[in-house]
Amino acid sequence: MATGSERVTVEATVQAPVEKVWEYWTEPKHIKLWNSASDDWHTPHAENDLRVGGKFSSRMEAKDGSFGFDFGGVYDEVKANEAIAYTLGDGREVQIKFVSEGSATKVIETFEAESTNAVDMQRAGWQAIMDNFKKYAENVNE
Repeated sequence: MATGSERVTVEATVQAPVEKVWEYWTEPKHIKLWNSASDDWHTPHAENDLRVGGKFSSRMEAKDGSFGFDFGGVYDEVKANEAIAYTLGDGREVQIKFVSEGSATKVIETFEAESTNAVDMQRAGWQAIMDNFKKYAENVNE
């Protein structure tokens, strides 16, 4: 994507320790359970090679089968329980910070907006996924 594209940040404070938040954010078995913006979407497939140069991919689909898309990229930075950075297949960059706040964790995700959809729509979609992650991480115990 062209340099100078708008950067958008979404965040949530998750009432769980950073180790749990990291695991739920990065493990495919968990990703498939929280990676959606609304209840009528789901992620039936997720793969994650969590290392610099490693690839990740997930398939997001409407539950009624009317639409779906692949989301993936390559990791540029991985610092366990602290930070992840990756480049999406279209060249946009994403950074995620995990900030331990005692028994809670602040997750801060910044991404380069794409040019097809309105920035406010993208922010709302990414924030909805973040909110779904927060709900999942706070309510699931393994």
